[in-house]
Amino acid sequence: MPDLTTAEWCWAAVAAAGIGFSKSGFAGIGLFHIVIFAWLFGPRVSTGILLPLLIVGDVAAVAAFRRHARWDYVWRILPPAIVGVVGGWLLMGRMTDAQLKPTLGVIVLGLALLQLGRMYRPNLFADVPHARWFAVTLGLVAGFTTMLANGAGPIVALYLLAVSLPKYEFVGTSAWFFLIINVLKVPFSTSLGLIDSRSLAINTLLAPAVVLGLLLGRRLVHHVPQKLFDSLLLIFAAAAALRMLGAF
Repeated sequence: MPDLTTAEWCWAAVAAAGIGFSKSGFAGIGLFHIVIFAWLFGPRVSTGILLPLLIVGDVAAVAAFRRHARWDYVWRILPPAIVGVVGGWLLMGRMTDAQLKPTLGVIVLGLALLQLGRMYRPNLFADVPHARWFAVTLGLVAGFTTMLANGAGPIVALYLLAVSLPKYEFVGTSAWFFLIINVLKVPFSTSLGLIDSRSLAINTLLAPAVVLGLLLGRRLVHHVPQKLFDSLLLIFAAAAALRMLGAF
């Protein structure tokens, strides 16, 4: 087990709860756990610790929204996403922690800006056609990003927004996509040494926080102004990403 202080373990639990929150409707919090886990465990190790926790959240989300998935859209972006995962895996195997840290910073910063764009200009991508090139491009980028940083949520959300899926179909399709792609990532992460007995021990401790975050999120989503909540979290994520890039 890593030598973390009590305060750092509390941060880890809060970040794990954030995974559950992100699966319950608070989309903007999806970058929060990436930043916190990278700070606590390091950019490379954190990806292996996050992945099983994300799968726990995915299983819970699928259990809640499994009947609302649009499988035609899942199959449009899943094959290119798998290709992107393989590309990210090949690159990650050649990167040091010193190289991965700024790369993760760029990804988080880019995703934060993308998420802000979706929040404040929801119709920005409304006219994007249902073209195969669009699905292939975003699928590749999503697979690459999710392998390097477990942060493809805003990219997949952008695609599902562009094709104008209704609310519940949006959530159900996203839930199934991420459950499939995250399970497929497990052997790749294991081959890089990112998932082992030590990381799984951490997962065992933090998994209940994921479920708790999902339950709390489902209660709060109707009472907390999501736009304000997500904005504050995205500002924090962007600041942390700039810190990773050495801006201050």
